[in-house]
Amino acid sequence: MNILLYKVSLLLYAVTTVLYLVCVIQNRPGRDRWARIALLSAFAVHSLTLLMRYLEAGYTPITNLHESLSFFAWTIAGVFALVNWRLRMNVLAVSTATLVLVLMLFGSVMPMHVQELNPALNSLWLPVHVGLAFLGNAVFAVAFVAGVFYLLEERMLKSKKFSALYYRLPSLDTLDMVNYRCLTFGFPLMTMGIISGAVWAESAWGTYWSWDPKESWALITWFLYAALLHGRLSIGWRGRRAAIFAIIGFVFVLFTFLGVNLLLPGLHSYSSMAGS
Repeated sequence: MNILLYKVSLLLYAVTTVLYLVCVIQNRPGRDRWARIALLSAFAVHSLTLLMRYLEAGYTPITNLHESLSFFAWTIAGVFALVNWRLRMNVLAVSTATLVLVLMLFGSVMPMHVQELNPALNSLWLPVHVGLAFLGNAVFAVAFVAGVFYLLEERMLKSKKFSALYYRLPSLDTLDMVNYRCLTFGFPLMTMGIISGAVWAESAWGTYWSWDPKESWALITWFLYAALLHGRLSIGWRGRRAAIFAIIGFVFVLFTFLGVNLLLPGLHSYSSMAGS
Protein backbone atom coordinates (compact mmCIF):
# COMPACT_ATOMS: atom_id res chain seq x y z
CA MET A 1 0.00 0.00 0.00
CA ASN A 2 2.77 2.43 0.91
CA ILE A 3 4.44 1.87 -2.49
CA LEU A 4 1.23 2.75 -4.34
CA LEU A 5 0.81 5.89 -2.23
CA TYR A 6 4.44 6.78 -2.90
CA LYS A 7 3.79 6.67 -6.64
CA VAL A 8 0.65 8.80 -6.24
CA SER A 9 2.56 11.41 -4.23
CA LEU A 10 5.34 11.39 -6.85
CA LEU A 11 2.74 12.08 -9.54
CA LEU A 12 1.24 14.91 -7.48
CA TYR A 13 4.68 16.49 -6.99
CA ALA A 14 5.13 16.33 -10.78
CA VAL A 15 1.77 18.08 -11.23
CA THR A 16 2.81 20.67 -8.64
CA THR A 17 6.04 21.36 -10.52
CA VAL A 18 4.22 21.80 -13.84
CA LEU A 19 1.56 24.09 -12.33
CA TYR A 20 4.15 26.32 -10.68
CA LEU A 21 6.11 26.43 -13.94
CA VAL A 22 2.98 27.63 -15.72
CA CYS A 23 2.51 30.29 -13.03
CA VAL A 24 6.07 31.51 -13.55
CA ILE A 25 5.67 31.63 -17.34
CA GLN A 26 2.33 33.45 -17.20
CA ASN A 27 3.42 35.71 -14.32
CA ARG A 28 -0.09 36.72 -13.37
CA PRO A 29 -1.15 37.40 -9.75
CA GLY A 30 -3.47 34.83 -8.23
CA ARG A 31 -2.70 32.09 -10.75
CA ASP A 32 -0.85 29.97 -8.16
CA ARG A 33 -3.99 28.77 -6.34
CA TRP A 34 -4.11 25.38 -8.02
CA ALA A 35 -0.36 24.96 -7.66
CA ARG A 36 -0.61 25.54 -3.91
CA ILE A 37 -3.49 23.07 -3.69
CA ALA A 38 -1.42 20.50 -5.61
CA LEU A 39 1.55 21.04 -3.28
CA LEU A 40 -0.56 20.57 -0.15
CA SER A 41 -2.25 17.52 -1.69
CA ALA A 42 1.11 15.98 -2.58
CA PHE A 43 2.41 16.63 0.93
CA ALA A 44 -0.73 15.13 2.49
CA VAL A 45 -0.52 11.95 0.39
CA HIS A 46 3.22 11.74 1.07
CA SER A 47 2.54 12.04 4.80
CA LEU A 48 0.04 9.17 4.51
CA THR A 49 2.69 7.20 2.60
CA LEU A 50 5.16 7.52 5.47
CA LEU A 51 2.47 6.65 8.01
CA MET A 52 1.47 3.50 6.11
CA ARG A 53 5.09 2.44 5.75
CA TYR A 54 5.59 2.98 9.48
CA LEU A 55 2.57 0.79 10.23
CA GLU A 56 3.73 -1.91 7.81
CA ALA A 57 7.39 -1.86 8.92
CA GLY A 58 6.93 -1.26 12.63
CA TYR A 59 9.69 1.35 12.75
CA THR A 60 10.29 4.90 11.57
CA PRO A 61 10.94 4.55 7.80
CA ILE A 62 14.27 6.32 7.49
CA THR A 63 16.72 3.42 7.54
CA ASN A 64 17.62 2.80 3.87
CA LEU A 65 18.21 4.88 0.76
CA HIS A 66 14.65 4.75 -0.57
CA GLU A 67 13.19 5.72 2.80
CA SER A 68 15.78 8.45 3.38
CA LEU A 69 15.19 10.04 -0.04
CA SER A 70 11.45 9.91 0.56
CA PHE A 71 11.75 11.42 4.03
CA PHE A 72 14.13 14.14 2.82
CA ALA A 73 11.72 15.06 0.01
CA TRP A 74 8.85 15.13 2.52
CA THR A 75 10.69 17.47 4.89
CA ILE A 76 11.65 19.85 2.06
CA ALA A 77 8.06 19.92 0.81
CA GLY A 78 6.76 20.60 4.32
CA VAL A 79 9.27 23.33 5.08
CA PHE A 80 8.66 25.06 1.76
CA ALA A 81 4.88 24.81 2.19
CA LEU A 82 5.30 26.84 5.40
CA VAL A 83 7.61 29.35 3.71
CA ASN A 84 5.28 29.67 0.73
CA TRP A 85 2.33 30.24 3.04
CA ARG A 86 4.03 33.39 4.34
CA LEU A 87 5.86 34.47 1.18
CA ARG A 88 4.36 33.42 -2.13
CA MET A 89 7.32 33.19 -4.48
CA ASN A 90 6.51 31.09 -7.52
CA VAL A 91 10.07 31.01 -8.87
CA LEU A 92 11.33 29.53 -5.61
CA ALA A 93 8.31 27.22 -5.54
CA VAL A 94 8.95 25.65 -8.95
CA SER A 95 12.64 25.18 -8.13
CA THR A 96 11.93 23.60 -4.74
CA ALA A 97 9.20 21.41 -6.20
CA THR A 98 11.66 20.26 -8.85
CA LEU A 99 14.20 19.36 -6.16
CA VAL A 100 11.54 17.37 -4.30
CA LEU A 101 10.51 15.64 -7.53
CA VAL A 102 14.11 14.66 -8.32
CA LEU A 103 14.56 13.15 -4.85
CA MET A 104 11.30 11.24 -5.24
CA LEU A 105 12.32 9.96 -8.67
CA PHE A 106 15.66 8.72 -7.32
CA GLY A 107 13.80 7.10 -4.43
CA SER A 108 11.47 5.33 -6.86
CA VAL A 109 14.35 3.43 -8.51
CA MET A 110 15.77 2.23 -5.20
CA PRO A 111 14.61 -1.06 -3.60
CA MET A 112 11.23 -0.12 -2.10
CA HIS A 113 10.23 -3.22 -0.15
CA VAL A 114 10.11 -3.10 3.64
CA GLN A 115 13.22 -4.62 5.19
CA GLU A 116 13.95 -6.04 8.59
CA LEU A 117 15.29 -3.41 10.95
CA ASN A 118 18.96 -3.62 11.87
CA PRO A 119 19.06 -4.21 15.66
CA ALA A 120 21.53 -1.33 16.03
CA LEU A 121 18.82 1.05 14.77
CA ASN A 122 16.12 -0.21 17.11
CA SER A 123 16.09 2.85 19.34
CA LEU A 124 13.87 5.83 20.12
CA TRP A 125 16.84 7.97 19.17
CA LEU A 126 16.40 6.98 15.50
CA PRO A 127 13.45 9.30 14.72
CA VAL A 128 14.82 12.03 16.98
CA HIS A 129 18.32 12.13 15.53
CA VAL A 130 17.43 11.56 11.88
CA GLY A 131 14.30 13.71 12.03
CA LEU A 132 16.18 16.72 13.39
CA ALA A 133 19.00 16.26 10.87
CA PHE A 134 16.65 16.06 7.90
CA LEU A 135 14.57 19.01 9.05
CA GLY A 136 17.72 21.12 9.28
CA ASN A 137 18.81 19.93 5.83
CA ALA A 138 15.37 20.75 4.41
CA VAL A 139 15.57 24.32 5.70
CA PHE A 140 19.03 24.65 4.18
CA ALA A 141 17.61 23.39 0.86
CA VAL A 142 15.29 26.40 0.74
CA ALA A 143 18.24 28.68 1.61
CA PHE A 144 20.18 27.08 -1.26
CA VAL A 145 17.42 27.86 -3.76
CA ALA A 146 17.17 31.45 -2.47
CA GLY A 147 20.96 31.79 -2.72
CA VAL A 148 21.04 30.62 -6.34
CA PHE A 149 18.38 33.11 -7.38
CA TYR A 150 20.09 35.89 -5.42
CA LEU A 151 23.27 35.41 -7.45
CA LEU A 152 21.32 35.23 -10.72
CA GLU A 153 19.39 38.42 -10.00
CA GLU A 154 22.49 40.27 -8.80
CA ARG A 155 24.35 39.27 -11.96
CA MET A 156 21.54 40.58 -14.15
CA LEU A 157 21.48 43.86 -12.23
CA LYS A 158 25.22 44.34 -12.56
CA SER A 159 25.29 43.47 -16.27
CA LYS A 160 22.05 45.38 -16.92
CA LYS A 161 20.90 42.45 -19.04
CA PHE A 162 17.46 41.51 -17.83
CA SER A 163 15.91 38.23 -18.92
CA ALA A 164 12.23 37.37 -18.46
CA LEU A 165 13.24 35.59 -15.24
CA TYR A 166 14.30 38.89 -13.66
CA TYR A 167 10.74 40.22 -13.62
CA ARG A 168 9.52 37.10 -11.84
CA LEU A 169 12.08 37.11 -9.05
CA PRO A 170 11.56 38.54 -5.54
CA SER A 171 13.77 41.46 -4.57
CA LEU A 172 17.35 40.89 -3.47
CA ASP A 173 16.39 41.95 0.06
CA THR A 174 13.61 39.34 0.16
CA LEU A 175 15.91 36.58 -1.05
CA ASP A 176 18.55 37.60 1.48
CA MET A 177 15.92 37.61 4.23
CA VAL A 178 14.82 34.08 3.28
CA ASN A 179 18.47 32.99 3.38
CA TYR A 180 18.93 34.49 6.86
CA ARG A 181 15.67 33.12 8.29
CA CYS A 182 16.52 29.65 7.00
CA LEU A 183 19.94 29.86 8.62
CA THR A 184 18.50 30.84 12.01
CA PHE A 185 16.09 27.90 11.93
CA GLY A 186 18.27 25.33 10.17
CA PHE A 187 21.42 25.73 12.25
CA PRO A 188 19.81 24.91 15.64
CA LEU A 189 18.08 21.89 14.06
CA MET A 190 21.39 20.65 12.62
CA THR A 191 23.09 21.22 15.99
CA MET A 192 20.42 19.28 17.87
CA GLY A 193 20.66 16.53 15.26
CA ILE A 194 24.41 16.16 15.83
CA ILE A 195 24.04 16.27 19.63
CA SER A 196 21.26 13.67 19.63
CA GLY A 197 23.39 11.47 17.36
CA ALA A 198 26.30 11.73 19.78
CA VAL A 199 24.10 10.79 22.74
CA TRP A 200 22.70 7.84 20.77
CA ALA A 201 26.22 6.72 19.81
CA GLU A 202 27.31 6.79 23.46
CA SER A 203 24.36 4.63 24.53
CA ALA A 204 24.87 2.20 21.64
CA TRP A 205 28.65 2.00 21.29
CA GLY A 206 29.99 3.58 24.48
CA THR A 207 31.53 6.61 22.79
CA TYR A 208 30.06 9.98 21.81
CA TRP A 209 32.22 10.35 18.72
CA SER A 210 34.01 7.74 16.62
CA TRP A 211 35.13 9.91 13.65
CA ASP A 212 33.03 7.84 11.29
CA PRO A 213 33.09 9.48 7.78
CA LYS A 214 29.46 10.59 8.19
CA GLU A 215 30.21 12.17 11.56
CA SER A 216 33.31 13.91 10.24
CA TRP A 217 31.54 15.41 7.21
CA ALA A 218 28.55 16.41 9.32
CA LEU A 219 30.94 18.28 11.61
CA ILE A 220 32.61 19.99 8.64
CA THR A 221 29.20 21.05 7.35
CA TRP A 222 28.24 22.31 10.81
CA PHE A 223 31.38 24.47 10.96
CA LEU A 224 30.54 25.90 7.53
CA TYR A 225 27.09 27.01 8.63
CA ALA A 226 28.47 28.17 11.98
CA ALA A 227 30.90 30.41 10.10
CA LEU A 228 28.03 31.79 8.01
CA LEU A 229 25.89 32.47 11.09
CA HIS A 230 28.83 34.13 12.86
CA GLY A 231 29.53 36.23 9.79
CA ARG A 232 25.94 37.39 9.52
CA LEU A 233 25.53 38.19 13.22
CA SER A 234 28.97 39.59 14.07
CA ILE A 235 30.53 40.83 10.86
CA GLY A 236 27.43 41.83 8.95
CA TRP A 237 27.69 39.43 6.04
CA ARG A 238 24.76 39.85 3.68
CA GLY A 239 23.89 39.42 0.07
CA ARG A 240 26.36 37.77 -2.26
CA ARG A 241 28.71 36.30 0.35
CA ALA A 242 25.85 34.83 2.37
CA ALA A 243 24.27 33.41 -0.81
CA ILE A 244 27.54 31.74 -1.83
CA PHE A 245 27.96 30.22 1.64
CA ALA A 246 24.37 28.92 1.55
CA ILE A 247 25.03 27.23 -1.79
CA ILE A 248 28.35 25.71 -0.71
CA GLY A 249 26.83 24.60 2.58
CA PHE A 250 24.02 22.72 0.85
CA VAL A 251 26.50 21.02 -1.49
CA PHE A 252 28.21 19.75 1.67
CA VAL A 253 24.80 18.70 3.04
CA LEU A 254 24.14 16.62 -0.08
CA PHE A 255 27.58 15.05 0.02
CA THR A 256 27.18 14.21 3.71
CA PHE A 257 23.75 12.72 3.01
CA LEU A 258 24.47 10.80 -0.20
CA GLY A 259 28.16 10.94 -1.11
CA VAL A 260 29.48 9.75 2.24
CA ASN A 261 26.83 7.04 2.59
CA LEU A 262 27.44 5.63 -0.88
CA LEU A 263 31.16 6.22 -1.38
CA LEU A 264 32.81 5.98 2.04
CA PRO A 265 32.35 2.83 4.14
CA GLY A 266 31.33 3.41 7.73
CA LEU A 267 28.68 2.91 10.39
CA HIS A 268 26.19 5.06 8.46
CA SER A 269 26.61 3.42 5.04
CA TYR A 270 23.45 2.18 3.37
CA SER A 271 23.40 -1.57 3.04
CA SER A 272 20.24 -1.72 0.95
CA MET A 273 21.55 -0.65 -2.44
CA ALA A 274 21.21 -4.17 -3.72
CA GLY A 275 17.96 -4.72 -1.93
CA SER A 276 19.47 -7.10 0.57
